[in-house]
Amino acid sequence: MSDVLGLAASAAGGGVFGLFGTALGRAAAFFEQRQKNAHERARWTHELELAAHARAAASEARADTLTQTTEQGRWAGLTASLEADNAIALSYRWVDAIRGLTRPFLTLTLWLIAVAIYASAPEAGRSQITETATFAATAATLWWFGDRGPVGRQEKRQ
Repeated sequence: MSDVLGLAASAAGGGVFGLFGTALGRAAAFFEQRQKNAHERARWTHELELAAHARAAASEARADTLTQTTEQGRWAGLTASLEADNAIALSYRWVDAIRGLTRPFLTLTLWLIAVAIYASAPEAGRSQITETATFAATAATLWWFGDRGPVGRQEKRQ
């Protein structure tokens, strides 16, 4: 009988230790899975941050490209305008005189319009209207005279 009791005690002890080992394994697996989940969350957060940085860099690169393209277009337009101005052949003196006085006349007229608008505009809308007229007059002045010095036409006039 003592053998049966020893056998039963061994079976019960083995069962208790087996259950304890299983519970310990489950607890360890639970903490391991929690650690894996935390690691995955950290990895996903890092990947989201990297994606955000990549989007910001791409957006900045697009903005830089747009700025560069705009500047190149402006220079190309100015170059074409200057080349077109230089391509005009000399003509009779009175024609060249009228051509030479066109820009100053238009500029003076724009400035007179800007002053007239400022003087006649009501106080409430004066700011925006005057700013627009001043912008037009300033743009015309700088466009027409800013970088357009004499080109060196030394041919004899008719």
